[in-house]
Amino acid sequence: MKEANNTARSLLIVEDDPGLQKQLKWSFENYNVQIAGNREEAIVALRRFSPAVITLDLGLPPDPANVSEGFATLDEILELVPEAKVIVVTGNDDRDNAITAINKGAYDFYQKPIDVDVLQIIVNRAFYLHQLEDDNRVLMMQQSNSPLKGVIANSEQMLKICHLVEKVAPTDATTLLLGESGTGKEVLARAIHELSPRKGERFVAINCAAIPENLLESELFGYEKGAFTGAAKKTLGKLEVANNGTLFLDEIGDLPMSLQAKMLRFLQERAIERIGGREEIQLDVRVICATHRDLESMISDGGFREDLFYRVSEITVNIPPLRERTGDAVILSKVFLAKYIEQNKSKAKGFSKEAMQSIEQHSWPGNVRELENKVKRAVIMTEESLISAEDLQLNESDDDTMPLNLREVRDAAEEQAVRRALSYMNNNVSKAAEILGVSRPTLYDMMNKYGLK
Repeated sequence: MKEANNTARSLLIVEDDPGLQKQLKWSFENYNVQIAGNREEAIVALRRFSPAVITLDLGLPPDPANVSEGFATLDEILELVPEAKVIVVTGNDDRDNAITAINKGAYDFYQKPIDVDVLQIIVNRAFYLHQLEDDNRVLMMQQSNSPLKGVIANSEQMLKICHLVEKVAPTDATTLLLGESGTGKEVLARAIHELSPRKGERFVAINCAAIPENLLESELFGYEKGAFTGAAKKTLGKLEVANNGTLFLDEIGDLPMSLQAKMLRFLQERAIERIGGREEIQLDVRVICATHRDLESMISDGGFREDLFYRVSEITVNIPPLRERTGDAVILSKVFLAKYIEQNKSKAKGFSKEAMQSIEQHSWPGNVRELENKVKRAVIMTEESLISAEDLQLNESDDDTMPLNLREVRDAAEEQAVRRALSYMNNNVSKAAEILGVSRPTLYDMMNKYGLK
């Protein structure tokens, strides 16, 4: 059987018998074994080490003759780390409690007296299954429900954007992406390129706000040798470099008025002249523009040409901010977590329950970029296996926007609860139904009601 990799070899043994503690620790010396003698110690170890597999004796103090403390420990473990594989250890004639534990969410059970060889097989299999599920979770989160490469989304708002982009991509229509800073405009631009017939050609991006005005013209249109002091050789501009491919003009709202006329001419004629040149060069370039500015207000104020606006906005895509994309922050945070754990070889393995709640509640004024930065910093700085709300350094935010109609309030809350449960459980309907306290058929009815597939 294939072994679990070293990053997931933490085994927690919850057992109050000192003799069995020593025996089991010795028997599993190939694993990173942590020992806990009661519920409190188990939860402390759980938060610190986030073990992939846990063996749990149901008979724990202060009442080792009964199973109430063991079941309470099991419930808390599954709430904190639902993906952990819990193997409950019961008395010889205690099959009913073992089955109850399985129904609660335990992975497997084993009856005393301990046969180390058999228990090792169960534990090794649990580690192997945990690793397979973990790999699958990462793959699911990377692919998400989004039909676009690189776009991670599960919310109804973003899925509508994805379907719109799918329709636009095969065309040559000049597309304008509107959205707050950090919402992922360049990611969508690249997705449009990848879904277009030009996907094998170059995708060239230029930020109009990041280049000084006196250099931006030469960056876009290129120049001939001797066109100005320092022009030692002919240099192609971004438009020429992107020929047959896609040019992404980020922050087009910052394009100087003097260059807006030249860009308009290019979009009309599909031809340019290099600075200092007289030859007209025909180009075949798909243009995608983006900005966080209100271009229509800029037109009214004389800061943006109306004729250029109509040229660049043949198709307009309004990207919603992260705070309006129900459930996306949770999915994105998990993807970023996996990415930066791998990059930094971190011992972090997940978010605490409080951290997930803070991610959901935060308003994310910096959108996806802010979320990625917060997760990256937390992975680097944390000293625990579970990233806490304090590691993320998020301020609590209140949301006062709520419909007044009771039916709307109920439906909005129900839909949000369903989306949250599905996001938390990586779209596993059975587990989502369990944490919602409903049957699978009821959850399917709710999903159909709110158009969730």
